[in-house]
Amino acid sequence: MTELVAEHTRLSGQSVDHLQRVVAEWQLLADLSFADFMLWIPLPVAGDDGKGGEPGRFLCVAQARPTTAPTAHPEDSVGTIVTEPEHSPLRRALADQRLCREEDPRWHHGVPVRRETIPVCRDNVVLAVLSRDTNLAVARVPSPLEIAYLGGAADLCQMVADGTFPSADAMVDTQTNPRVGDGLIRLDTGGRVVFASPNALSAYHRMGHASDLVGAVLSNVTRPLVQDPFDSSEVVKRIRGALDGKPSLRMELEAGGAAMLLRALPLRPRGAPAGALVLVRDVTEVKRRDRALITKDATIREIHHRVKNNLQTVAALLRLQARRTPNNEARKALNESMRRVTSIALVHETLSMSVDERLDLDEVVDKVIPMMADVAIAESRVSLRREGSFGVVASTLATPLVMVLTELVNNALSHAYAPGARGEVVISVRRSAGWLDVVVTDDGRGLPKGFSLERSHGLGLQIVRTLVDSELDASLSMRPRSPKGTEAVLRVPLLRA
Repeated sequence: MTELVAEHTRLSGQSVDHLQRVVAEWQLLADLSFADFMLWIPLPVAGDDGKGGEPGRFLCVAQARPTTAPTAHPEDSVGTIVTEPEHSPLRRALADQRLCREEDPRWHHGVPVRRETIPVCRDNVVLAVLSRDTNLAVARVPSPLEIAYLGGAADLCQMVADGTFPSADAMVDTQTNPRVGDGLIRLDTGGRVVFASPNALSAYHRMGHASDLVGAVLSNVTRPLVQDPFDSSEVVKRIRGALDGKPSLRMELEAGGAAMLLRALPLRPRGAPAGALVLVRDVTEVKRRDRALITKDATIREIHHRVKNNLQTVAALLRLQARRTPNNEARKALNESMRRVTSIALVHETLSMSVDERLDLDEVVDKVIPMMADVAIAESRVSLRREGSFGVVASTLATPLVMVLTELVNNALSHAYAPGARGEVVISVRRSAGWLDVVVTDDGRGLPKGFSLERSHGLGLQIVRTLVDSELDASLSMRPRSPKGTEAVLRVPLLRA
């Protein structure tokens, strides 16, 4: 999805993140709706991007099928382009910013399908359109389960159009989050259970609750079942918080010898309180298998920690050797090597505290900048600062990127200013769906006459060129800055295989 959005739209990184959150949550919508969901983005028309195009075209960038009903789209629709005459509800939902429904079913590969469209809004701006396609070939008898499912789906779809679901404050884990089929409970505005699916009842029976749930206040039922006092109060807090409109992450709790995942979702269509949905999943067996992985994760973090310690030892030895070296050129080379080793050590230090192989690059860069500032103080009076956010990146990208930034900043400090001169070096960052654009600017003396990045023999720039080409698959250019100074422009693709 990210590749298609990056190629065909100019959406900001925050808007793409919101679409990603919708896709992370929409299996819940598909299962509750007994329907297929597809995410459509409007393609630019003539004059929007200088390329031209037909008006009213939409591109499907993602697709989800229900696990609770037959699919209406057995074929893969991702990458499909449709026009307005064929799918006018898409354009109506986009223009009117409201849910639209086709009056008559249409036939798709011999199957009658009813389509509804939902605008995906963020800050009162429509980013894309969801289509909800229901297969009408299977006759349904309105049961309490189906009525409860469809009612929850209607409220959540309206919240998507309102821009209040999904919430940016509650990122989901699509692998471990409870799903509709695991167990679903519908609460009214007072917290009483109005519906509990059979799997939800089984989960509560395994936790030790013997009677029915319907009519009971769920928080009062759950509190005495949970063994840990902190977890007991926390689960009650999350259930009541959902009734007050506060989204929450899933939480794990143990009761009656069973391990459960529980997540409470507020229902507030058009801003009006409508109760909450509570998803419950029995993960007792999964929990036992996960314990075996804890040791592996701890071992990986310990390896990063030891690598960091070893690199810091090497950096300390280089620093001691530099202090004892009488030759200025040798001392400078040792100090540069110490700085490079320390930059790599900072990446491993961050990974040693992370639960996966991704890290917040802002945290690493903000540790490197003071280290570079110490060098600047010794040679000149130049300040360093960062603008924008790098965000979270994979560790394979972090190490070479930090090295490149360190070399570019050091190059500016070493060559742009005379000893004792004042100035400012700025690291500007802009992240989009497919690219990370970084510009290192200074207000110094500028590039020397006849400078060529490709023909430069400096060790720092040679390291930069090697990392940019072989590790980052990126592009780098250096150009004069108006009215004075230099800009180093780095563009890194985020969608590498």
